[in-house]
Amino acid sequence: MTLQELFETIGEKLPEEGAHLSGLEIHNAASLDFAGANDISFYADTRYRKLLNKTRAGVVLVPEDFHEKLAVPTIRVASPATTFAKILEVFRPPQIEWKAGIHPTAVVSPEATIHPSASIQPYAVIEAGALIGENTVIGAHCYIGHQAKIGANCHLYPHVFIGERCILHNRVVIHAGTTIGADGFGYEFRDGRHHKIPQTGNVEIMDDVEIGANSSIDRARFGRTLICEGVKIDNLVQVGHNVQIGPHSILCGQVGISGSARLGAYVTLAGKVGINGHIELGDGVTVAAMAGVVSSIPSGQVYAGLPALPIREFRRNLAHFHRIEKLVARVNELERIVEKLQGEER
Repeated sequence: MTLQELFETIGEKLPEEGAHLSGLEIHNAASLDFAGANDISFYADTRYRKLLNKTRAGVVLVPEDFHEKLAVPTIRVASPATTFAKILEVFRPPQIEWKAGIHPTAVVSPEATIHPSASIQPYAVIEAGALIGENTVIGAHCYIGHQAKIGANCHLYPHVFIGERCILHNRVVIHAGTTIGADGFGYEFRDGRHHKIPQTGNVEIMDDVEIGANSSIDRARFGRTLICEGVKIDNLVQVGHNVQIGPHSILCGQVGISGSARLGAYVTLAGKVGINGHIELGDGVTVAAMAGVVSSIPSGQVYAGLPALPIREFRRNLAHFHRIEKLVARVNELERIVEKLQGEER
């Protein structure tokens, strides 16, 4: 379609500065490094400035405060990333439609309740007492445990495990290989051995949660492990028993949260962050990558490091750390001078 038609399709007005490009044929949306003469791309991060200078895109969306001249045409918009996301939806391949019904190879207990509009894919196993809601897709080789409840418009990709009595509300997406409701890691050491503590609770996942591939969310020792609405969890994340994650929080790859930790709303944990058990992170807390949080953090704070410290304190300490070699050299020189002076006095 033409650039004009594209902007009309996404419900935005083509800026006047792009009027001379309105008839440009756009074949696809692409990144700066792969875009060609009939592709549209975007620039919103200074880390990609070199790619912007080299791109061969037909047109590039840039921020409104961008005024530099480039070899390629640019169009200034309020949010290049947001506009580009709308454009991606136009050019994306058609979404796969899942046929309602139960595949002949699926093993479904007669005591399970499956909504007629749900899609149960090959070799899925659904145990007695389980409930599958309207328009939900259960992927191939998924396991749905006894008395588990899955709401409407959920999508479980292949090889997802949902343990007994776990609850998924509506529009929950769980990617391949993830385990919901394995036993929490609870043992008591006595008489020279580790004795298992029964894990009698469940996991409850609220509306509009998405969980990446090969993650694990443990069932509670008692009560529930709770993932609140709108939470987004990356691949390879471990959530321990009785953890509570507040609404609209983000957990990036390889995060680990120990048992009974509580996270408030809009918390962001960057990659490889570790959270100690039985502590609380307030609303809006951000923890930088590879940090280890050993104590509770008040709302609105940004922490980094191991052990995690307020970001300003961490940066000051890091600056001192990088000066240690010079400091050691100065101390050695001072010691040499002192020794020389002491020798002269003797």
